[in-house]
Amino acid sequence: MGAMKTLTLYAALCTASVTAHGAPLMASNNNQLQHFATCAGRLSAQMEFQWMFDGPASEQTALQRAAMIDLIDAVMDPNDGRTVLHWRISAKLAQSALLTRATFNNDATDAAWAARTAARLTNECTALILS
Repeated sequence: MGAMKTLTLYAALCTASVTAHGAPLMASNNNQLQHFATCAGRLSAQMEFQWMFDGPASEQTALQRAAMIDLIDAVMDPNDGRTVLHWRISAKLAQSALLTRATFNNDATDAAWAARTAARLTNECTALILS
């Protein structure tokens, strides 16, 4: 994604994160950064899971993950690299655990819950990305 497109996307997200009363929905740049990093981690787990079970879908997820990484790059202070990496890895592990639980679970009810939760979390992230 080009720099101009990334900045335009970031500006749109900032504008969209204000309520009708003018109060920001995301309290700070750090909250946005954490949200973007968490989403990048979730999308990484989703992409790797799709490599095993749904190869073609992984290509779309890879594009979404790349867009999320562009958003991280747009708002990240260079000194936040370790923290961002921690957020990404933690989210990736959590998402991977949900996907594993959904796929390899003998309890059908629990597996369905894990699948719904994993899908909801991924959808919350992909909703941030303008197509």
